[in-house]
Amino acid sequence: MQKHNFSAGPSILPKSVFEKASQAILDYNSKGLSLLEMSHRSDDFVQIMHNAQSLVKELLGLNENQKVLFLSGGASTAFYILALNLLKTKAAYVNTGTWSTKAIKEAKRIGHVDTLASSEDQGFNYIPEFEYVENCDYLHTTSNNTIYGTQYQNFKSYKSIHVCDMSSDIFSRTFNAQDFGLIYAGAQKNMGPAGTTLYIVNQEILGKTQRNLPSMLDLELQIQKNSMFNTPPVFPIYVSMLTLEWITSLGGVQQIEKINNQKSDLLYNEIDRNALLVGYAQKESRSKMNVTFNLTDKQLSEAFLEMCSSAGIVGIKGHRSVGGFRASIYNAMPIESVQVLVDVMQDFEKQYG
Repeated sequence: MQKHNFSAGPSILPKSVFEKASQAILDYNSKGLSLLEMSHRSDDFVQIMHNAQSLVKELLGLNENQKVLFLSGGASTAFYILALNLLKTKAAYVNTGTWSTKAIKEAKRIGHVDTLASSEDQGFNYIPEFEYVENCDYLHTTSNNTIYGTQYQNFKSYKSIHVCDMSSDIFSRTFNAQDFGLIYAGAQKNMGPAGTTLYIVNQEILGKTQRNLPSMLDLELQIQKNSMFNTPPVFPIYVSMLTLEWITSLGGVQQIEKINNQKSDLLYNEIDRNALLVGYAQKESRSKMNVTFNLTDKQLSEAFLEMCSSAGIVGIKGHRSVGGFRASIYNAMPIESVQVLVDVMQDFEKQYG
């Protein structure tokens, strides 16, 4: 039976990417060597790194000052790294869920943090408005919240350095990347397997804290060494490159955004129509990557899960801190799989409504 993987991450990737990556493990480009055993200093991997960085620049329209890094440690390490590199006096954060809460905690280890706004008062089910503060070293937001299913629908341009965690919606929609001082994203949602983190850094914002930084955590040094201060996560970077090539082949981020809008509209329309379902996030804050919803009768949860399982749907159960259900519909999720879930929802209503 075909599986329809709605897991929040590590998540679905394009089938063609899996196929090429599998072949590279066995024999990379007919070299007689697996990608996993090749030197990261070899011409082959240096070209992979160059291609991956170039694709990021092309897809997001970066300027010359914005440097692309592929580092290890995940976005959770980035919480601390960005503060270590940027926080001199005071930073401003907007708290929209679990990951921004953790980012705030790590930044407080370095210096003073102002939380400009929070949606915790309503279980993080909306994106809060906030007043911009000019005298801060940077402003930090989280573009998409996987657990609660909320997302910034657009970004304003700020005079301060805007830092954004885009782990779960990078490359899913168009935006002006040049408005940001630093963007970071764990690969395992929309780009590749777990193991590498993408950093997009305007190099002009670095070197202002006067800290003597540990080498591995120094973004200036990582830029100088082109992400190769130490052995980089070779395989995740290669798979990320393949995914970026796939996005490009479809017509780039603009085309991906159109497809993602179709998928999210299809699913949210059914949630709003179906008498047995109710969305978790407020409508104006709904995520197009992570669709969260509940049943009006929670006693029917097991029955709904059984119907999903019978249809080949996996990863639909909500996060333990929220409950309910969550359908993650990242870039590689085909609209046909979303239709399978909608069909199950309709059958569920017919049977239990």
